[in-house]
Amino acid sequence: MDTDELLKRYCAGERNFPQVSLNLVNLSEVRLAGINLNRANLTNATLSQSNLRQANLIEANLTAAVLWRTDFSGANMILTNLKAANLIRATLRKVDLHKASLVKADLRLADLHDADLSNANLAGADLRYANLSGAFLAGANLNGANLTGAKLSNTDLSYASLTKAILYKTDLSYVDFTDVDLNGVDLYHCLLNGVTLPERSLIEVG
Repeated sequence: MDTDELLKRYCAGERNFPQVSLNLVNLSEVRLAGINLNRANLTNATLSQSNLRQANLIEANLTAAVLWRTDFSGANMILTNLKAANLIRATLRKVDLHKASLVKADLRLADLHDADLSNANLAGADLRYANLSGAFLAGANLNGANLTGAKLSNTDLSYASLTKAILYKTDLSYVDFTDVDLNGVDLYHCLLNGVTLPERSLIEVG
């Protein structure tokens, strides 16, 4: 299926396009709210500044996709592959990204407020200045992620992995670290208002 056919059918009221192959397509600045792209192949696709609110992208492949300023608010992206995707300034508010792969994804300045990132793989992701306030990150892999200047206030980081993560001027206000392994994690330059820390970590974070 090509871009023109997809848009024509969408404009006619069709919403179900499961397992469609759209790799390398350019769908920038289009409205595709509520579309069903379950298990679709969108590898290297460009969807910058498009509206995919409430879209179904379960198990879709968006590897290396260009998603700059794309609006995914409320979308279902369980098990979605977003490895190395460009999500700079993307809106992912209240998106379900449970078990999604965001390995080395560029999420600078992205809005992930209240997103479900439980058990997601964010290893090596660039999350500088991203808004993760209220996000559910239980069991998430944040190994090697860059969280410089990111907002993680009121997030659930229980059992998350932060090995070699960069936490500089990160807002960690009101985070409960009781069930987080902080061995080797430097929180000295972070905002720690109202945090709950394991007793063994009090010296490490100053």
